Amino acid sequence: MEPRMFPFIQVLGVMLMVLGALLFVAPMVLERLPSLESVPWIILYVYRSDGFVFVTSPILIIISVLSLLWWILTRSGTP
Repeated sequence: MEPRMFPFIQVLGVMLMVLGALLFVAPMVLERLPSLESVPWIILYVYRSDGFVFVTSPILIIISVLSLLWWILTRSGTP
């Protein structure tokens, strides 16, 4: 592995640790927030069932799928 890759790997590791901490803390924070069902569904979708809470953002999913399609279509012509 080249020496210039080590800072990138270190930054990636720190970012993944922060993301993991946020994913660990997020459910506890969401339990204490007021009702999120008043937010429009296209911005934030909340599903609750028997103590299980699932929160997602449909607009972010749509943007992610569109950007992935754009990336695939623009890369298809290059070797």
